[in-house]
Amino acid sequence: MKKKLISALLCVSMIAATLVGCGNTSSDSNGSAGTDAGTEVAEETTGGSSEGGQVYWLNFKPEADEALQQIAKDYTAETGVTVKVVTAASGNYESTLTAEMDKSNAPTLFVVGNQAAVKTWGDYCLDLKGTDIYNELTTDDFTLYDADGKACSIGYCYESFGIITNKKLLGEAGYSLDDITDFASLKAVADDIHARADELGFDAFTSSGMDDSSSWRFTGHLANMPLYYEEKADNWTECPAEIKGTYLDLYKNIWDLYITDSAVDPASLATGGYDAEAEFKNGEAVFYQNGTWEYGALSESWADEDLAMIPIYCGAEGEENAGLCSGTENCWAVNKNASEADINATIDFMTWLVTSEKGTKMMSEQFGEIPYKNAAPNGNVFFQDSAKYIDEGKYVVDWAFNYTPNVNDWRAGLVAALNQYDAGGSWDNVETAFVAGWATQYKLANE
Repeated sequence: MKKKLISALLCVSMIAATLVGCGNTSSDSNGSAGTDAGTEVAEETTGGSSEGGQVYWLNFKPEADEALQQIAKDYTAETGVTVKVVTAASGNYESTLTAEMDKSNAPTLFVVGNQAAVKTWGDYCLDLKGTDIYNELTTDDFTLYDADGKACSIGYCYESFGIITNKKLLGEAGYSLDDITDFASLKAVADDIHARADELGFDAFTSSGMDDSSSWRFTGHLANMPLYYEEKADNWTECPAEIKGTYLDLYKNIWDLYITDSAVDPASLATGGYDAEAEFKNGEAVFYQNGTWEYGALSESWADEDLAMIPIYCGAEGEENAGLCSGTENCWAVNKNASEADINATIDFMTWLVTSEKGTKMMSEQFGEIPYKNAAPNGNVFFQDSAKYIDEGKYVVDWAFNYTPNVNDWRAGLVAALNQYDAGGSWDNVETAFVAGWATQYKLANE
């Protein structure tokens, strides 16, 4: 198991924002032992009688531990069903899960957050299709399936990134969000704002600094655009040993726009030292690529009605139907080896979390936007934009960059190539770093 786990993890980059924090593990034994009979019955369970059942949630997010301990007590007080929450220490979730799954009182609820984890833990996962909790989802875009189509895990929260837009400045330039529906219209608006920057007092895009504090936005998040469209075209289900770079023209489209329609000389981006967040807060630019996590900082300077997040348009066919780049490593799985009563109790608890007033309030406060029908209102306007696109039927641009092998080394190669390009070099170097660099890092990760 350990060797298999390490091999799977090497193929996946984890998003730092979802992993930071600390917590305590516990080894008390209030769980219920699983049986072979329970496994067979579990396949047809949708959330029925939970009489005599208990819940053991192995939590992935240390920062939510206090709130989860309280909600577990509240649920027990309301229903009489025992809920135990154990929180893995930061960075130790997989090792903790491995140890706990070997026990007779294994978790009934745990996290399977990416395709590598599906490969490792899929045999333990109940097929969630048709269950009460599955039926509460507003989108299937955060559901992880195995090769046989089993719904191994479902997202319980997500984050989004895109192009943060200052609607007030956009209006001062003579435009509205309705004027931007694809790359061509985004470029037309940005080109015009950049041409009139001295007159307007602001430019189109914030700086695209390539130092460590900023480059992840472009070698991780922006690189997601060509990776996403290749992932969909080639039906990736695991980290590919090689990629084609079929859609690198989309990457070039948007990168050229970022570095051209900005107040910053592209040749100076390699040295860094820029603060794009401060530029946006100070009203120096209309557009700023970043994520939902920026809301708190930006709302200090701008009112909610001034802020919006639009998709990263890059020239893909049909992108007028795209939503934001949204994803998560926070996906619930139910242990199919638990007893029928424990499985039912677990699904009932999950359903309560996303339907009850108390449960949805806690979920919203601790995890942000949750993809469920009765989600509590979220004050973050960027999450509201993300949910709006989903409600309108726009497709979610998932986080294909999660497949990146040896992520730090691959991105470092891309940074170097982009710096050469920004200084007047060839785009061919970027394509080589992207495609050949991927193959090299895959081999190193799987030696």
